[in-house]
Amino acid sequence: MKFGDISELAVRNLREAILRNSLTTLGVAVGVASLVAMLSLGVGLQQFASKRLSSTGLFNAVFVASRSEMGDFNRSRRNATENAAQPVAPLDEAARQEIARLPNVTEVYPEIRFLTEIRYANNPYPTMVAGVPESARIDGAFDGMQGAFFSGPAADEAILQIEFAKELSNDPSSLIGKNLVLRYAERQALANSNASGSAHANTADSPSGGFSVVPHEQQLKIVGIVATEPGGGFGGFGRSRVFIPLQVAQTLSATEVNDLRTVLNGSRANRNYASLTVRVKSPKQVEAVEATIKAMGFATFSLLDTTRNLRLFFTVFDLLLGIFGSLALAVATLGIVNTLVMAILERRREIGVFKALGADDRDVKQLFFAEAGVMGLVGGVFGVFLGWLIGRALTFGTNVYLARQSLPAVDISAVPVWLALGAIAFAVIVSLIAGLYPASRAARLNPVEALRYE
Repeated sequence: MKFGDISELAVRNLREAILRNSLTTLGVAVGVASLVAMLSLGVGLQQFASKRLSSTGLFNAVFVASRSEMGDFNRSRRNATENAAQPVAPLDEAARQEIARLPNVTEVYPEIRFLTEIRYANNPYPTMVAGVPESARIDGAFDGMQGAFFSGPAADEAILQIEFAKELSNDPSSLIGKNLVLRYAERQALANSNASGSAHANTADSPSGGFSVVPHEQQLKIVGIVATEPGGGFGGFGRSRVFIPLQVAQTLSATEVNDLRTVLNGSRANRNYASLTVRVKSPKQVEAVEATIKAMGFATFSLLDTTRNLRLFFTVFDLLLGIFGSLALAVATLGIVNTLVMAILERRREIGVFKALGADDRDVKQLFFAEAGVMGLVGGVFGVFLGWLIGRALTFGTNVYLARQSLPAVDISAVPVWLALGAIAFAVIVSLIAGLYPASRAARLNPVEALRYE
């Protein structure tokens, strides 16, 4: 028999016992809905976590530090012992230029972070200031902030972290457009003690070594307030509460903690950076760039190191959700077996006539397989829709609760196309497997005995 004839006959048979078959199909739909709802939570939470990490703009970044000061984030104890005898490469301007010339590297900028005193309304507020590169404007790190990003890379402007802004004013948004004073310790290099002339030089660095500290003030205009710390915990500027353009921070030449460490280590010839942030064209190229920088003798860290464990967690989480969600579908398959077995008992004479007219065992099997497949297909489609509704309901309930806690709304459920199509295909396959026994039993019926059956 042709596939169209078998499908038409299967649908007609299912419509003759529509209530029983509908209930069986509904059982399959509930099983698929359970599976889809479970997996949609796992997918939604993974997308939410990935989106939050991506908004920091750090997925395509590699953080570089000197091994002598920071250690190697990734090396094992054995490698640490082996590398201890290797010379330590200084993380200075020459190293920065060398890294910038690597393939697929788009930007290399230093971490500039220093302690300062902010004066606002004649009150002092000690805090940490960080330089923010111009690329942060487009990488999403400051999306959703109040006000605006810096008007230019050399603008004397500042962005405040919301908690620090609340210390300055009970109405943080009213600070935008106002000025504050940044008091900091400027680093001025000392001239060579063997040379004649002044003991102080005007340049920030000098090959002679040593530096003096001179207090300075800089007036800044507040242009924005950021709710969360961009890249908190990575790269340095996320741990600060006042952000200024990186170019301005470099011009200030403020004394950093790293300067004291450099002097104590005796490396006074050149000013070393505490760390560098290396931007790569694509997250896919981060691993190769990171390996190259490690080979140059520096310690590295990238967000991919963290996301590897995050992906493993979500993979196991999705697997467990899928197993629990599949239990309801497994129960539903028993309903398919029961329905088709009952159909065999009720349609013995029909099967006998069917075989007497020339149908072979294969045609009978295909007929019952088609009936099981139709129930799986219809139940799968309806189950995906039902699972999507459950996910939306969970998201709605979660956001109502978050709104009462004055927290922003989140989307904890997602049903991508691959999940919808996969769930429907899984329902059809499971239904066909459930139809194996009834189809085989129907095919083994003797047509003579089937025609005698009353």
